[in-house]
This record gives sequence, C-alpha cells and structure tokens, in this order.
Amino acid sequence: MINRELQTYIETEILPQYDSFDKGHNRLHINQVITESLLLADAYVVDKNMVYVIAAYHDIGLSQGRELHHIFSGERLLADIYLTRWFSADQLIIMRDAIEDHRASGKQAPRTIYGCIVAEADRDISVSVVLRRTVQFGLKKYPTAPFAVHLNRTIAHLNEKYAEGGYLQLHLHSAKNERGLAELRALMLDEKELEKQCFAIFKEETCR
Repeated sequence: MINRELQTYIETEILPQYDSFDKGHNRLHINQVITESLLLADAYVVDKNMVYVIAAYHDIGLSQGRELHHIFSGERLLADIYLTRWFSADQLIIMRDAIEDHRASGKQAPRTIYGCIVAEADRDISVSVVLRRTVQFGLKKYPTAPFAVHLNRTIAHLNEKYAEGGYLQLHLHSAKNERGLAELRALMLDEKELEKQCFAIFKEETCR
C-alpha cells in the first residue's frame, strides 16, 4: 500500500525525531495519526502515500515552537528534498497545505480532503486520551502545582475545546470521533466522575 522505500525513509529519518517530544506528541501519537489517516483514506479517492507522509510530518515543527508548529511542520515537509523522489512539486504543496490546516483551533476548514483527513485523524477524541493528554500538558507546564490546579485547568480546557460551541471542528464526522465526543461531553456533565478520572491520571503521571 505504501511505497517501501518511502516508508523506510520516514521510519528511519522522520519518526525518530518525535522521541524527544512531549507525551502528547511523541512517536506513539504520530503512529496513531498515521494509522487513523490511512483508515479514513479508504473512503476517498486519494494518494495514500501522500496521506502517510502528511500524517508523519504533521507535528514535526513542534521542535521550533508550539503556537506555529503547523506552519513550521509544513515548511519542514516542503524543504525536505528527499521527498522529491516520490512526489511532484504540486503534490508537495498540497501536502504542506494539509499540514498547515490540521490544527483543531483553525478557524477555516481545510483546503483539501488531505487536510480534512489528517485533521480528523489528529483529533483522537476518546475520554482516556483527551484527559491524559490534558493532564500531561498541564504537568509539563506546572509540574509542582497541586491537583486542584490541574483539575480546574482541565475543566476549563474541556469547556473551551469540546463543549457545545467549543472551538473543536470535525470535518469528516467519523463515527469514532462523534462517539468519543458524545462520551466526553457526558463525562463533563458528571463533575464527580470527571474529578475521579482526572485524579487517577494525575496520580499515575506524578508517581512515575
């Protein structure tokens, strides 16, 4: 399905760069986005080699800063001369645009189906993943803060992003993400259960 030579290049030269990233954007996350992107691609007439590479590069720019990582990631892909062995200049532009469009906070819909695919795959809306990534990010920024601070921060983030009217957008409305979003919103209404699950994650992350 994926060009073997291309896959070898990505697995040896690109994916190892994620090993130094935070837990929410490490190689495990990238592999999950690659897998989900390829699954979503089955429903569309797209080049799966392009889908694969877009997913592999979509967060690589985090090494240059979080706020504009989608721009940096697209630039990194476009500047990678090795990719010209497998893709035309026009294909690389489409791939860069898709990476630039993947952020959940983006106000405009992705420009192409490739952007929609990676954006949808990157959401990974499951209760366990969303809560853990939120707590992990909070601990990275405020490692000595007590649980109450992290709980309040988590609740604020969930409301801002995942509540009705939040900034999260689902462009392909996959059944997996729709189901996950419904479960997450139900949990957000159960304050005691939300606190219980957040505390369990907080204890696991701080006891490692």
